[in-house]
Amino acid sequence: MMYIRYPLSLRQIEDLLFERGIDLCYETVRFWWNRFGPMFAAKIRKRRIDHRSYSLWRWHLDEVFVRINGETHYLWRAVDHEGEVLGVFATKRWDRKAALKFIKRAMKRYGLPRVIVTDRL
Repeated sequence: MMYIRYPLSLRQIEDLLFERGIDLCYETVRFWWNRFGPMFAAKIRKRRIDHRSYSLWRWHLDEVFVRINGETHYLWRAVDHEGEVLGVFATKRWDRKAALKFIKRAMKRYGLPRVIVTDRL
């Protein structure tokens, strides 16, 4: 969900904090991440939507066949270049008009992307 330029493990964060005079266990860092991480991610996501910064990004539109209760459904997804899912739409039949409506709704909500990558279906 969040992009970090360099990977940090919980023990590395424990060491960084220890260098700054804060002595705690990596389990405490994990607890903080599990408790406060979703709140931070929600604020970042809301700020992105409010500032409409999606428009400069690349979107990937994909159609996937999934089985739900033994029936084949078509799942349409819009994903940005960082891997965040912008929207999901499922239908029982392959429906081009519904897929275009889904794309237009996503563009209305997130703005126009710079590039749209599809699998040409």
